[in-house]
Amino acid sequence: MGSVGRRRFLLETGALVGAPLFARAQSPRTYSVGIVHLGGDYSAAFDGLRDGLKEFGLQEGKQIDFLVHNLEGDRKLADSAARNLERQKVDLIYSITTSVSIAVKRATNTVPVVFYAGTDPVRFGLVQSLARPGGRLTGIYSQVTSLMAKRLQLLKELIPTLHRVAYFYDRRNPLAEEVTRAQRVAARQLDLGLVERPVDSAASLQASLDSLRPGDADAVAYVDSLVVSQTAMVIEFARAKRLAIMAPDRASVAQGALASYGVSYYRAGQLAAKQVDRILHGVAPSDLPVEQMDRLHFAINLKTAKAIGLAIPQPVLLEADEVIE
Repeated sequence: MGSVGRRRFLLETGALVGAPLFARAQSPRTYSVGIVHLGGDYSAAFDGLRDGLKEFGLQEGKQIDFLVHNLEGDRKLADSAARNLERQKVDLIYSITTSVSIAVKRATNTVPVVFYAGTDPVRFGLVQSLARPGGRLTGIYSQVTSLMAKRLQLLKELIPTLHRVAYFYDRRNPLAEEVTRAQRVAARQLDLGLVERPVDSAASLQASLDSLRPGDADAVAYVDSLVVSQTAMVIEFARAKRLAIMAPDRASVAQGALASYGVSYYRAGQLAAKQVDRILHGVAPSDLPVEQMDRLHFAINLKTAKAIGLAIPQPVLLEADEVIE
């Protein structure tokens, strides 16, 4: 074979060999992402993640599949959900709330995790530091659980005659003791009575709400993830009893709570999409700093105020970032 023939043979065989390699490199891959959340308003974080990933070219049912575990308020199910997802060899788990993320980390060994945490993830062992997570977890962090003093202050500004606030929390939540202790201090400083109602399930929350008698409280406040997951239940109760609710997320106000001060769970999911996308494409979680959400949102529902016979002082309305009419 002459030199020209040899060159033609190499080019032709190279094309034949190279073609499938190029095709494999360009063929779309479907990633699998597990979602673990407590339900209720936390589903907004999943919605935000899904929409955010779509902007990165990862569309559900095409480039990405989601395996969703809605725990429906039962935090005890987080361990088994996480173990099942790791056995199914998902590419990544997105866990929503600090307590759920603690359980997901504890129950898994190898799968990368992106979390949303409403309290300091370093203090509770999710990462070594915000700048250098140092393991297989990273995520989005807000200070939602540390804002109860501000929420009580705003609640008192909304209701100048406020005296007693019913405070519901899950006694099994690893954050409960610290957050409740801070709540007591804030209530004392504002000269408010705190009616503590510890619960441990959606059923016990319903029973505790039903046992609240007229005059026991003038308003309801909460930040615990179990209670947030049952926002619809709390709003229905408060509407029937004509009680104000101070919630930690804007979505609750859209549903009928009087007011909220905190972050958007939907926005938290959107922010997490960038981290999820980068990890799916090969970046180690340890190389992705935890991002902090520092934009806080104060929302008021005027329809709810009218329904419970409350006239919101004008200075408070002017202070709000959003007023729903």
